Amino acid sequence: MTDAPDIKATKVITLGCRLNAYESDVITQNARDADDLGAVVINTCAVTNDAVAESRRQVRKAKRDNPEARIIVTGCAAQINPAMFADMTEVDQVLGNHEKMNPLSFGPDAPTERIRVNDIMSVRETAPQFMGSDNALPTKSQSRSRAFLQVQNGCDHRCTFCIIPYGRGNSRSVPAGEIVGSVKSLVRQGYNEVVLTGVDLSSWGGDLPGTPPLGDLVRRILKLVPELPRLRLSSIDPAEVDEVLFDLLVTDTRMSPYLHLSLQSGDDMILKRMKRRHSRADAVELCRRLKDARPEFTFGADIIAGFPTETEAMFENSLSAVSEIGIPWLHVFPFSPREGTPAAKIPPVNGNIVKARAKALREAGAAEKAAHLQTRIGHEDEALLEDTEHSGFSMGRLPDFSMVKVDNPALDIKGAAGSLARVRITGADANNLIGRVIG
Repeated sequence: MTDAPDIKATKVITLGCRLNAYESDVITQNARDADDLGAVVINTCAVTNDAVAESRRQVRKAKRDNPEARIIVTGCAAQINPAMFADMTEVDQVLGNHEKMNPLSFGPDAPTERIRVNDIMSVRETAPQFMGSDNALPTKSQSRSRAFLQVQNGCDHRCTFCIIPYGRGNSRSVPAGEIVGSVKSLVRQGYNEVVLTGVDLSSWGGDLPGTPPLGDLVRRILKLVPELPRLRLSSIDPAEVDEVLFDLLVTDTRMSPYLHLSLQSGDDMILKRMKRRHSRADAVELCRRLKDARPEFTFGADIIAGFPTETEAMFENSLSAVSEIGIPWLHVFPFSPREGTPAAKIPPVNGNIVKARAKALREAGAAEKAAHLQTRIGHEDEALLEDTEHSGFSMGRLPDFSMVKVDNPALDIKGAAGSLARVRITGADANNLIGRVIG
């Protein structure tokens, strides 16, 4: 959970994914431009029941901390169940995922009805913030060291554990020309890294004329914005890395050698019951090909522990995939049934077993991370500085997603977040590399 910057007393509290974080930046800017004073916006998440419960807790906390503020609730949890939030005495207004991106939803002249939530499945256009101009995106002063750019929204697939399509609607893509204009704008603002993000990023282009693959978009960005130093992709489906995209990932040094895979399981039967589009072999082979062609490639992945019907042998297939692929950046989710999904109706695995399997997966991921960090010692690389407010050191992100603690007491880099620095890796601790700036 993050707080978007407080601008003119409008505060946005963000839960959930990077796409929500990007959209919170847009909400913050829209509220600022509309002189919407004294509001607190909670941008909720619905990925699990726990996420919904946390969203409700944040609403109550926001009212306690800001008793005079107008409380606006939006995001996926609000889209899926607006009445639940409207029934909370702390809430003044509930906005849907489409409505939250409209500048006209904020300011003294904004509509005031308690629930403004459209049928998300009827939405065909992408959010209205894509204009390709400097005013269409969060300014560098109010955003992060890297820029997240939404290029796609919604999802046409119906994985049995996932409620998100009902919060985001069907897949819809931003046209490539608008995306290129936005990337150019971000570079003019001083960003050295842009992260393309979406609900189902690899489906970008499926609804556009000619159904271009994601690789076509990436190629166009790299060609038309040569001044962009680094381009990264957010989570992607291992079943849909097209050959153009694969070639760019392994040949263009401006493409970060890192993919976060929506893996979910390493067992074929569980993947089938999840209604995933890839097999275990698909994921293993993709990662092998990427590392063979570009050895510095690393991987992150989401894996669910204890999906209903998962046997010990099925779990072992997921556990072994962590080391077979080599996944140092592993996100483990103990299965949590989400009301309204098919998986919630399947008899669950014992909760203690689920916890034990999640623990074993996290330990396997930690071992892969430790082994990966050791391979980087003695090498040089380029770090994007992220947190520069510490005394005597800063934190930076390498292209392969490794975090490096830059220990340079004599070097004044405070306030240089977003800058690129050449670093030499001198060591590692449990979670980060340690290095020194050399240029």
